[in-house]
Amino acid sequence: MRWENLTVESGASREGAEHGRAADAALFGAEAVVSRTFDTPEFRGITFHEVRARSVLNRVPGASRMPFEWTVNPYRGCTHACVYCFARKTHGYLDLDTGIGFDTQIVVKVNAPEVLRRQLASRRWQGDHVAMGTNVDCYQRAEGRYRLMPGIIDALTEHANPFSILTKGTLILRDLDLLVRAAEVTDVGISVSVGFLDPELWRTVEPGTPAPERRLDVVRTLGEHGIGCGVLMAPVIPFLGDHPDQLRATVREIAAAGATSVTPLTLHLRPGAREWFMAWLTRHHPHLVRRYERLYAQGAYAPKWYQRRITRQVHELAQEYGIGPARGGPARRIRPAEPAEVSEPTQLTLL
Repeated sequence: MRWENLTVESGASREGAEHGRAADAALFGAEAVVSRTFDTPEFRGITFHEVRARSVLNRVPGASRMPFEWTVNPYRGCTHACVYCFARKTHGYLDLDTGIGFDTQIVVKVNAPEVLRRQLASRRWQGDHVAMGTNVDCYQRAEGRYRLMPGIIDALTEHANPFSILTKGTLILRDLDLLVRAAEVTDVGISVSVGFLDPELWRTVEPGTPAPERRLDVVRTLGEHGIGCGVLMAPVIPFLGDHPDQLRATVREIAAAGATSVTPLTLHLRPGAREWFMAWLTRHHPHLVRRYERLYAQGAYAPKWYQRRITRQVHELAQEYGIGPARGGPARRIRPAEPAEVSEPTQLTLL
């Protein structure tokens, strides 16, 4: 595996860079990798490659469509095993298989919390928003063993650094108290991914994830504790999850869970994911293969007309069920300590 070829500013790695670090510094060296397997039912057949990262704040390429500039990804590879996952290609940068290897060969940055704490303390860091769960899920099953997210959330909270988390994992509720505490001092955005409710489709296309209903329970629980949670309705899968009745049922349940917003995203098939998804489609729905080849003939994304149709339908349903658009507010900051003695009344302000 090409650990040493993953440089901090390598365009291929997509791991981003620590602000100001030299371009030829490796993210981690081969001598620091420890591979482990665990003979427990939930981890059987999975290999964990434990690495000590040199940087965990990743800068998003300028050409990206993402609405954020910095990410933290404590894991590479994902046991959710979603057949459409766009991040599959990143496993190829390590000479790992982008199919079953992506699902079973998981890279764990075991020192992510301490590295993040150091980077946030740097004078060069400007306190920008940090997005998590945008590459692979930071609350996948591995997090139950490695427990990296509590330290990461603590580090962000200590610096009142705004952050967001996107997840399909119910394990996020383990850290509910930490999220509530973070929301007292900074802007915290949580989104849960629920693209459809069909149980048969879920079992085959997202076999390692909690059921959609359990994810909606996460939305409900977060709301009950004062943390607004949006739903990324993704992916909407053409010809399998896009019938108007299916869209209506999904949006209705999202609204019933108390989601603050719903954002539809149609399936996109980048290289790496495209081959794996099409192989799955051939096995499970061979009659749809030609339709997919036509729909995605121009590239990774469905045609604009199709995307607009899905977006319009979902937004109309959201309005019908009373789900408003997402509205971001300014990040809050830690209140400075009061001086021991004050000679006259002083107005304290949030920084």
